[in-house]
Amino acid sequence: MTTLQRKIDGSELDSRAEPDARIEGRFGIIDIGSNSVRLVIYEGAKRNPVPIFNEKVMAGLGAQLSESGRLDPEGIERAMRALKRFSALIVQLDVEHTAMVATAAVRDAQDGVEFATEVEAATGLKMHILSGKQEAEYAALGVLSGIPEADGIVGDLGGGSLELVDLKEGVRGKGVTLPLGPLRLLGSGLSQKEVLKEIDKAFDQVEWLDKAQGRTLYAVGGVWRNLARIHMAQNDYPVRVLHEYQMPASEAADLAKLIERLGPKSLAKIPDVSSRRVGALPLGAMVLSRLIAATKVKKVEVSAYGLREGVLFDQLSEADRANDPLLVGASDLARRLVRFPEHRHELADWLAPLFGPDGLGETEAQKRLRLAACSLADIGWYVHPDYRAMHALEQTLLAPLAGVTHAERVFLARVGFHRHEGAGEPAAFGNLSGLLADEEHHRARVMGLALRVAFTLCAASIGVLPYTRLVVTKDTLTLNVQRSHQAFCGEVVEKRLGALARALDLQSERVII
Repeated sequence: MTTLQRKIDGSELDSRAEPDARIEGRFGIIDIGSNSVRLVIYEGAKRNPVPIFNEKVMAGLGAQLSESGRLDPEGIERAMRALKRFSALIVQLDVEHTAMVATAAVRDAQDGVEFATEVEAATGLKMHILSGKQEAEYAALGVLSGIPEADGIVGDLGGGSLELVDLKEGVRGKGVTLPLGPLRLLGSGLSQKEVLKEIDKAFDQVEWLDKAQGRTLYAVGGVWRNLARIHMAQNDYPVRVLHEYQMPASEAADLAKLIERLGPKSLAKIPDVSSRRVGALPLGAMVLSRLIAATKVKKVEVSAYGLREGVLFDQLSEADRANDPLLVGASDLARRLVRFPEHRHELADWLAPLFGPDGLGETEAQKRLRLAACSLADIGWYVHPDYRAMHALEQTLLAPLAGVTHAERVFLARVGFHRHEGAGEPAAFGNLSGLLADEEHHRARVMGLALRVAFTLCAASIGVLPYTRLVVTKDTLTLNVQRSHQAFCGEVVEKRLGALARALDLQSERVII
């Protein structure tokens, strides 16, 4: 039995191979849900999951489950076509390991096992029909992989079920699965009033939901992500990244109640509503508004990571799981986009005196951002010089990174801008400024200006910076340069050093030692 099979088939979700065991090669996940079937292929089972292929087919397997207790016949046909294609793609793309998991529809349908047998015969892949407990725990693992210190309630809304898991500072607590998926409710034949009663009844039976009061609901699932997109558009929100997007619970509930009352034609006119979600959106909104009422959470935060990322995260060694997703992701992005990825270590050491006790100082959280900024400092190098600053800003804002809040994204984007542009303000920054405190805007500007000096001094090459050092005193910022490397100094270096010093309200000087 492979490591992957032991992890998914084992009686305990946390049963895993020896700590140092790693799954090498490309890793594929086929997710067979109540509404969709999806194939995602990752470069490997890594802390920073990078998809190289992602395709979804809206099969609707659970469309008739409430009425007939069986999978939808047309949905079976669509799913089988998609799954045969997926199995061919897995071979074509040399995927080393594949996990095929099925959730509520297949688990609850009378013919679910029969369907699984047909799929396995047609694809040659083993289907793992997850229990409700496993589905909830994988959803929670997915959230933790992207938001390691998550504290609140995970809510993963699929087509057939809702999984809820209590998280306490990154540790999983109790979990439950409830038959409240929009597709299942849609096929129930119940009136809106009856559906509301069913939803409230289900929540009343979860006695630990009151633990969520004043905390965060981590929202997972396509329907709830669609609601977040609408909220973004309503508020003209500038960072169009759903992961870690936050809404006050009162605003999320008000929006959900509005969506509940809209018909398909009205919903279809909303630009940010996917046409594939029109039928499910009102019921998904109803579940959200009632869940907020039942839990009394303070805010709703979107997690783009869910069950699939949880399955992937569960394959990692304990050491890999403990790694910071932001730092791993920034390092991975650097390997793809910058000239010398390993340069980040020299940059981080060189910048350190500016943020030490004699400089601006920094918390552990701020140090973490400095390290990430050093990884991302050169991502704009390959475009025309006139566009590098804005390119770096936009790339950072939209980068596929986890473990980073939207305010932290803005901080890192600002560092990238100033690294190329100097002290000027980005004309298109607009209401992004409101996401950061004035102190953090200043810190980002200083960090960007310092990186600008560093890249000018060494021409983005490795091996020069260790022969130089920044020294901060009460009145002066000094660049000490060893005599062997004094030729690297020049007019442009001194000009940019002066700009950095002015940002710190200091005088600048260069000293040969």
